[in-house]
Amino acid sequence: MNEEILINMPPMETRVALVENGVLQEVYIERSASKGIVGNIYKGKVVRVLPGMQAAFVDIGLEKASFIHASDIASVGKDGMEQRNGDEPDIRSLLHEGQTLVVQVVKDPIGTKGARLTTHLSVPARNLVYMPKTRHVGISQRIEDESERNRLRDELEACVKEEEMGDEGGFIVRTAAEGAEKVDLMTDIRFLKRLWVALERKMKERKAPDIIYEDLSLAKRTLRDMVHPGLEKIRIDSRENFQNLKQFAADYMPELGDLIELYQGERPIFEVYSIEDEIQKALGRKVELKSGGYLIIDQTEAMTTIDVNTGAFVGHRNLEETIFKTNLEAATALARQLRLRNLGGMIIVDFIDMQYAEHKRQVLRVLEKAMEKDYAKTTMTGMSELGLVEMTRKRTRESLEHVLCETCPVCEGRGSLKTAETICYQIFREIHREARAYDNDNLLVLASQEVVDRLLDEESASVADLEEFIGITIRFQVEVMYSQEQFDVILL
Repeated sequence: MNEEILINMPPMETRVALVENGVLQEVYIERSASKGIVGNIYKGKVVRVLPGMQAAFVDIGLEKASFIHASDIASVGKDGMEQRNGDEPDIRSLLHEGQTLVVQVVKDPIGTKGARLTTHLSVPARNLVYMPKTRHVGISQRIEDESERNRLRDELEACVKEEEMGDEGGFIVRTAAEGAEKVDLMTDIRFLKRLWVALERKMKERKAPDIIYEDLSLAKRTLRDMVHPGLEKIRIDSRENFQNLKQFAADYMPELGDLIELYQGERPIFEVYSIEDEIQKALGRKVELKSGGYLIIDQTEAMTTIDVNTGAFVGHRNLEETIFKTNLEAATALARQLRLRNLGGMIIVDFIDMQYAEHKRQVLRVLEKAMEKDYAKTTMTGMSELGLVEMTRKRTRESLEHVLCETCPVCEGRGSLKTAETICYQIFREIHREARAYDNDNLLVLASQEVVDRLLDEESASVADLEEFIGITIRFQVEVMYSQEQFDVILL
């Protein structure tokens, strides 16, 4: 598989695109004014405890108070290490208002919700994640080869013993460590050990609310988290940042040196690879399939729904075969759309109804196979009799739509507007109300061009009848700044 990472770095933002075989699969955007904070560690202050929700709000210095649940608060023993008892204690026995505690962000603020926090702290390096308050040693589930998993575990345990860190925390071996040598693991362990000593010093010195640890920039996180043995190139279009990334790679990941290239083409890098077009398409509801079918994707506060339709695809044999082929193509396409749009939370997929159980199993297998490439954790149910598949996808940052768009000020997120006819009848009711409440000879109606045109044309007879009924002259004026739903009735 031909995989490339493209990094676009103008001064105001960083954009990263993961391209597989020439097709955009994932896009990440970080703006200077609104960086993501997942992974950051803060010294915060509890501002409110909510016993009914087993949670608390914590001030970590952001605009909105952050949220921590009792299950995310580590119980610490006399040795300073985390204890997992299984039972969830009362939040009031863990926290009280005014208390300071060190927390880590696990979810960015999304919409009206504040950041989600935990006291299970961890700091990552290239190959390892260090967990200072636990003695657990784990291997990424994405490393599937059992012999490689055993080799990495043995190498890590040898390194920990050599560094005499048996009682000083635990580690998780990251996916990027597949094939790593003992020296690579040892380098990470020493780096993380020094980093944690520095962070502990800050925890004692800083006053809440304050930041203790800030994760790397998006470009550097990309090198740390997204590079794997199958990657062919990393292209960046900023000369200054190219040098910075080359130096970062030389310091921590020398094997990446030959992969990083400076893009010097005349056309913007995202334009050359059609990334801009793909991002624009990802903001739309409709996704066209090659066969002629299509998906309709609706993102709401509660969940995301995906509807599969045959569209212009009429097939070649029979209806069941047409439906089956459309669903197979849709399964692969929607898996890509989930990654590209970064859709999380509850997701409901409405496949076209299929008669045969074997067809349902095959569509589900194709979907599961396509989702294996996704870095976000997903959980999927079987297909219901109605062809519905329920799934959840872990959400740690805003979706692409929420990053790039805002709620429409005209329809306020409904996705539709009242018709000009509906607004005309609203105006008639308002005129009735005003005429009964006040004694005036003239009324002025301010409305949009579409509404005024209808009032003077299709509804002119109704306007004349209304004037005669209330005994008041009605005048109309176009207000160019008004949307179709806005109007005012003014007494003269």
